[in-house]
Amino acid sequence: MQIQTNEVNFPVKEVNPLWYKLKKNPMTLIGLSVMGVIILLSLAAPLLTSYDPNKINILDRFQEPTMKHWFGTDEVGRDIFSRILYGARLSLGIGIVSVVVAAACGTVIGTVAGYFGGKIDQILMRIMDMILAFPTLILAMALAASLGPSLQNAMIAIAIVKIPVYVRLARGETLALREKLFVKAALTFGIKPWRIIARHIVPNVVSPIVIQLTLDVGDTILLVATLGFLGLGAQPPTPEWGAMISIGWKYLLDYWWYATFPGLFLFLASGALNLIGDGIRDILDPKSAR
Repeated sequence: MQIQTNEVNFPVKEVNPLWYKLKKNPMTLIGLSVMGVIILLSLAAPLLTSYDPNKINILDRFQEPTMKHWFGTDEVGRDIFSRILYGARLSLGIGIVSVVVAAACGTVIGTVAGYFGGKIDQILMRIMDMILAFPTLILAMALAASLGPSLQNAMIAIAIVKIPVYVRLARGETLALREKLFVKAALTFGIKPWRIIARHIVPNVVSPIVIQLTLDVGDTILLVATLGFLGLGAQPPTPEWGAMISIGWKYLLDYWWYATFPGLFLFLASGALNLIGDGIRDILDPKSAR
């Protein structure tokens, strides 16, 4: 005797693990939202404002925030809202590029030092120790001053001072990976060391490097602004947040909007990037979630 049963197949909704983890961390979603708004504003700057960020209009100098000039004007009549939007491209772009360059160089140096060891490891790590012996800001200021005040030189200086962090991280991961069976098996089959590093070591080092990179971006944005504030980064009339704050703070008591709005955007951007970095660390590093 056969018993027939009517099976009903209900549609199963696929769950995106990344989205599920993001939903569990609302602060990361806030950071992504804030950062997304800032990026969209910077990209849409030509549509949102008709003012040239570098155009001087002495007749409109030190205008308070109005419907004509949303964030007011500076000491030579330039629209601050326009300068902030265009300055976001520089401040964020230089900060992100500096960290990516530092991470790429540090990963290569760290994996080479960790895999080969011996004198190569000692020489490279002693150089990194020399860089780490100086405070990050002081060394970045010294390098930027010696290279000459400009955005490009500020980016080079920041990348150099950030490299040792990634070298030490990549080296530590490589020291553990080179003892793994798959690396020893590759050596047994006669695969060349550089190919082992490229195909087996670097891909397994990427995850902790990405975590550190996302955590460093917010700090690097502040470092770019600090160099600009000290006159070692962007030079007038370039619209960069740190350079704007450097001039605006002198007029803070009488014209509060000059330094306040660039400082507010700098605070929001660095805070949002730190929240995003914490969230990515929780997603990519299971240990941190515990």
